[in-house]
Amino acid sequence: MNPTRTPEHREIYAHHADQYELLISREDLESNIARKLKEIETFDGRDVVELGTGTGRLARMLAPTAKSVHAFDASAHMLAVAAAKLRATGLRNWRVAVADHRRLPLPDRAADIAISGWGLVYLVVWNEKTWERELAKGLAEMVRVIRPGGSIIVLETLGTGHVTPQPPENLVDYFSVLEQQGFSHSWVRTDYRFESLEEAERVVSFFFGEAMLDEVVHDGSITLPECTGIWQLKIDE
Repeated sequence: MNPTRTPEHREIYAHHADQYELLISREDLESNIARKLKEIETFDGRDVVELGTGTGRLARMLAPTAKSVHAFDASAHMLAVAAAKLRATGLRNWRVAVADHRRLPLPDRAADIAISGWGLVYLVVWNEKTWERELAKGLAEMVRVIRPGGSIIVLETLGTGHVTPQPPENLVDYFSVLEQQGFSHSWVRTDYRFESLEEAERVVSFFFGEAMLDEVVHDGSITLPECTGIWQLKIDE
């Protein structure tokens, strides 16, 4: 995911959840995100809060073993898809609700893990002049809802169309703030695999723009390379 075409992304999140869900269903062809999350944190039997759940990809990944998943997003349109997908799993340990990252409808210390995948970034790119203040509010809210001994996990793009990390220029300062706050950092490949060239052209241009089509690889399968960063902050006991 690469949140650099922000006016279009506002439109996507408000009105095009199904197309967005198709895009992310093609992402991370080797399931590296799930493996890395299990490597850095234990989710089994724990209460999880997700900020910016979108259509619920991470919520669906974590709900089968978590005690509970509270999934929040600013877009009711996206949450409708997330709820339908979660309902289809047969699980009942989840809830979705519309909420701003900076004002979660939860009491203090309500969860063990707060996670945001490709969500906090919009506090940065949609608040060009005040992003540091807005990001600080979002991070403080994540800290507020976490119990001692828990952790905060943030996933963000390190470059779509790249085989090694190439952070988007407009996100470098954001990532520096995470490091200054004490977050540890790792990264994984999260390449997309498409069922056909036609699908790749349609889906990639929909979210990333036509210029990204030059990075689509045809080598027996149709893929688009991508790198994703994972930051984690442990909350002291």
